[in-house]
Amino acid sequence: MLTLAEIMETIKMVQEENLDIRTITMGISLRDCADPDLKRACRKIYDKITRLASRLVAVGEEISREYGIPIVHKRISVTPISLIAECSRQEDYVEYALTLDAAAAAVGVNFIGGFSALVHKGFTGGDRILITSIPAALAGTGRVCASVNVATTRAGINMDAVYLMGRVIKETAARTAEQGGLGCAKLVVFSNVPEDNPFMAGAFHGIGEPECTINVGVSGPGVVKNAVARVGNADFGTLAETVKKTAFKITRMGELVGRLAAERLGVPFGIVDLSLAPTPAVGDSVAEILEAMGLERCGTHGTTAALALLNDAVKKGGAMASSYVGGLSGAFIPVSEDAGMIRAVEGGALSLDKLEAMTCVCSVGLDMIAVPGDTSAETIAAIIADEVAIGVINNKTTAVRIIPAPGKKVGDNVTFGGLLGEAPVMAVHPFSADNFVRRGGRIPAPIQSLTN
Repeated sequence: MLTLAEIMETIKMVQEENLDIRTITMGISLRDCADPDLKRACRKIYDKITRLASRLVAVGEEISREYGIPIVHKRISVTPISLIAECSRQEDYVEYALTLDAAAAAVGVNFIGGFSALVHKGFTGGDRILITSIPAALAGTGRVCASVNVATTRAGINMDAVYLMGRVIKETAARTAEQGGLGCAKLVVFSNVPEDNPFMAGAFHGIGEPECTINVGVSGPGVVKNAVARVGNADFGTLAETVKKTAFKITRMGELVGRLAAERLGVPFGIVDLSLAPTPAVGDSVAEILEAMGLERCGTHGTTAALALLNDAVKKGGAMASSYVGGLSGAFIPVSEDAGMIRAVEGGALSLDKLEAMTCVCSVGLDMIAVPGDTSAETIAAIIADEVAIGVINNKTTAVRIIPAPGKKVGDNVTFGGLLGEAPVMAVHPFSADNFVRRGGRIPAPIQSLTN
């Protein structure tokens, strides 16, 4: 039973500290929609999504009204389309993306993820077609998100896929140049991708998932920041315990909302992803949590240690609160979506190299990073290779969402709007990695993959 003090504390978190449920994401299997005939396949996909998700937005809004908890986004994830479309023998899969976009619009969700391929050990014909379709698919849709998994700890790194993704990202930026390269903000390259991630742009419904499920992504950087500020100069043990207790409360709220939504929609509850997901709003910043721990500016010496403490304490608190924690579950550090990160970049405290170091100890990776528009495909591929190597060696999820902003140079800004925010264009190294990324083949799995 909740006490009056706990109820009042939750109300304060919502009203004053930007606590929200970032997303309720319905995962839908499309495995029974595969069909050699393109039109039949697209009709099956559209009909299934609109049938199962017809009440998703309404249920989210009902719960938000009843409990006074903001639910920012309602989203859908589907089976990787490369698996569904492969039997159709099409030369491109753009029509599948248009179908997903139409279905998402029909049910009113913000985004739909799953224009995806899993190529960590190699390509099938369908994988290659999907990946080369990504630029046109993202340029021609408004709600579709794409992802490609290029590496795992068990398989190593598919460098052919890494290099291909460098070229795909460049083409996607060019096709959406009038929007600042917006298409790249809806495209993620992963290592060790989770199958139950509710967050975009990397969400898809994994092949081990049920027919349909509800996954929830919570938020709450503002709540954690204020909790950290209240303990003042307490020692690190007290600081970690404070973060852990706060994460516990946030996760409990997330699971409550997820289970209610699943019950009302008549589908199983999947997981709660307890990631601290910032927004551009004032007071909703992961960087500001680190600064509240005693750093003058995020990115200075000590930042990686502070982030490691934060990420670990969040995981421990969330794991105590729910037996069904999944997805990414940690702290996100997307530059354009975090006002404190933006200030740190603009102030010269935070570089691409420092962000890469920080990704060793937190969720995801180099997220919503804008780089000069003339950055080569080879350099982008090398950045991806570095980041996924961190994931492979440390047996964790890492990812890259990078925007080579057309016509922009270091020091410029590119605005995406909404939760995607505004990104300062960051410098990349001037020295070439071309010959490295062009070698081709697969970087072998590390020795720690041999665990059987």
